[in-house]
Amino acid sequence: MSNIIFMGTPEFAVPALQALHAEFGVSTVVTIPDKPRGRGLTVSPSAVKQAALDLGITDILQPEKLKDPSFAAEIEARSPDVICVIAFKILPRAVFSLSSNGTFNVHASLLPRFRGAAPINHAIIEGDSVTGVTSFLLDDVVDTGTILLQHSCPVPDGTTAGELYAMLMPMAAECARETTRGLLAGTLHRQPQDDSLATPAPKVFREHASINWQQPVHRVRNFIHGYSPSPCAWTTWNGDVLKVYRATLSDLQLPAGSWRITETAFIVACSDGSLSLDELQLPGKRRMTIAEMLPGYRGPREGVFA
Repeated sequence: MSNIIFMGTPEFAVPALQALHAEFGVSTVVTIPDKPRGRGLTVSPSAVKQAALDLGITDILQPEKLKDPSFAAEIEARSPDVICVIAFKILPRAVFSLSSNGTFNVHASLLPRFRGAAPINHAIIEGDSVTGVTSFLLDDVVDTGTILLQHSCPVPDGTTAGELYAMLMPMAAECARETTRGLLAGTLHRQPQDDSLATPAPKVFREHASINWQQPVHRVRNFIHGYSPSPCAWTTWNGDVLKVYRATLSDLQLPAGSWRITETAFIVACSDGSLSLDELQLPGKRRMTIAEMLPGYRGPREGVFA
């Protein structure tokens, strides 16, 4: 029986943990320490830890510092055949070198495109029509290791980052399973990455999510969808911060940067076309569709974004 260690944190990694445990039996799970979450700041486990407990996995490590020699000693004592890493922290060589058949990561892009913490967001922001997942052997520089497997998929027009996240989760799980099989059997074709094709995908933050309505309409729509649902693109409107989750193209022609509310739509003009804002949220309000918002709206019907 193979000795598989799984390392991960968020919901995105859970299907892969489940798939690997079903086929190989995951012996050890490594995740972040429990921490306060939600409005009540109740101390709770990561999604991966909860999934591990649900699967009956009892050997769960939650190191505070991955570079602590005691953590490497814990991994070495378990003599892993394969270590699978999905959406976890950066592992030091002292840890990822301990697997007899290799330590691999499943990344949510077609590497070397979108190296970094937010490949799904950037695929939408950049308007990519095809994306996918990549498994690769860990190396000292993040997301640069030798490629083991890649699976691609189309990105439907109008997809948000949240929707693409959900699309790629099962793909990442299958990629993790196939990669583990291949490493154990020694059957994988290994392909170095072409660094000349690399593009960055840094983490996205709210302070970078302010919408520039003077850009081309497709660029603005991709920007809105790339930040949806979190941290969410926003703009200042009628003195309030307005979050925008989804937009579609509109035929209504307006001067760039201006907006108009009709009986059925909230239209904003970009540099070369207009968008209809379809899902919105005002401070203190819940996220809602424009159809839910308009019946109670009593403010101005047109204006210009500063």
